Amino acid sequence: MISKYTYKGLTWVDLESPTEDELAHIMEQYSVPTIVGEEMHSKSIQSKVELHPHFIYLILYFPHISHKSNRSVEQEIDFIIGNDFIITTHYEFIDALHDFSKTFEVDTILDRGVEADHAGFLFFHLIKALYNHSRYQLNSVNTLLKNTEKKIFEGTEGSMVIMISNINRTLLDFRQALRFHREVLASFELSAKKFFGEKFGYYISAIVSEYNKTQTILDSHKEILDDLRDTNDSLLANKTNETIRLLTIITFLISPVSVISSLFMMNTDFVVIRTPMGLYMIFGAMLGISVLTFIYFKYKKWL
Repeated sequence: MISKYTYKGLTWVDLESPTEDELAHIMEQYSVPTIVGEEMHSKSIQSKVELHPHFIYLILYFPHISHKSNRSVEQEIDFIIGNDFIITTHYEFIDALHDFSKTFEVDTILDRGVEADHAGFLFFHLIKALYNHSRYQLNSVNTLLKNTEKKIFEGTEGSMVIMISNINRTLLDFRQALRFHREVLASFELSAKKFFGEKFGYYISAIVSEYNKTQTILDSHKEILDDLRDTNDSLLANKTNETIRLLTIITFLISPVSVISSLFMMNTDFVVIRTPMGLYMIFGAMLGISVLTFIYFKYKKWL
């Protein structure tokens, strides 16, 4: 599907799951080499930047939390940034691009008073929207972290192990998607200054700042999650130790009683058994030994 948007002489062409004919048409219209078109038609191995005579070719991956699988996935976006046009290609529906297109349609894409004499400024706002969307998704992870912290101290440490593991997997997927952005943006800075001029350096720095803010939030969430995992593990280990301790004490309390009962079960003639109060005497001895054992444990502060 091909969608075209224009603003003050700038054109944005968005290709969502394009067919070979649609891709070939756009490549011919904007004089994009065949080799670039072929690469845009298939999923790339990793992010990269290429400087061509009439455009910059940029590939970036952005994280997206899938509500169906409840985990984060990578979404590839290919950018061709010319002097007065931008072409984006992707093979999945991308919320940030959809929202960006709405602002384009009502002519509110660029801030008032900002230069818009080439497509570099358009790319700046587009990449800013993508990073904003990533941070919005990280806010939902922050909500999960707060809920996890609350439940940990409500005594549900066991069930929180799975919750913490799921959050950790989401953050790892985010980190995986953003892992090459710093290096790619550094390469893009060199290419963009050559293509658009040194004055565009300020906007490149702003793009890097958007990435840094996203990465900082991601790192912060990871640190909080690690602390929550340590706390949950400590509480879980303490509860396990208390359970083992209680079972051990019960075993020691029962042991003397078991010895006495086993003794009287032996095929031996005990005088006490033949007396009218023999049964009560045996029960009393068992109870007395259990009480003495309990008092001894309290004295030793084992209870």
